[in-house]
Amino acid sequence: MNGALGGIASAAPAIAMLGAIACVIGGGWMIGSGRDRTKGALLLVMAAVLVGNVLIWTM
Repeated sequence: MNGALGGIASAAPAIAMLGAIACVIGGGWMIGSGRDRTKGALLLVMAAVLVGNVLIWTM
């Protein structure tokens, strides 16, 4: 992809992976500390979805 959106398109997988890492850390902390296990599990599911999207984008 060329043009104005080329830079954004090449940076999107990296940004998504940083978000997935943050979701795994936050979800693990929420489950481990016993604060809100439901939201922690949802964060882990969201991280899995983000990683799946990155895998689709890069293939």
